[in-house]
Amino acid sequence: QVQLVESGGGLVQAGGSLRLSCAASGGTFSSYAMGWFRQLPGKEREFVAAISSRGGTTYYADSVKGRFTVSRVNAKNTAYLQMNRLKPEDTGAYYCAADRRSGPVASTSIAAYDYWGQGTQVTVSS
Repeated sequence: QVQLVESGGGLVQAGGSLRLSCAASGGTFSSYAMGWFRQLPGKEREFVAAISSRGGTTYYADSVKGRFTVSRVNAKNTAYLQMNRLKPEDTGAYYCAADRRSGPVASTSIAAYDYWGQGTQVTVSS
């Protein structure tokens, strides 16, 4: 059973930065595509970013493109989401997820992901 644990959330002022980490255990991390999703207040969970199993392909939601960067270090079984120029509308719960089937081609679809972390809260003050 794969377990994912997010960390790095917190309170930051608009324009600031945070780096989220997602530590994986119990599976073959290097074969999974990894995704980041978020749930903003009053809204459904949405795609933020994804990275293929070896890190060669990345995808971003239009709302975060140019501000967020997804990466991974397979030797550490960890994925990251670097968030720069944060805005109040980025406030929400952020989740990492693992897709054990797409591997080399990361998916942007929530339905593709098999394992989910518990989430970490990001709050951006204006």
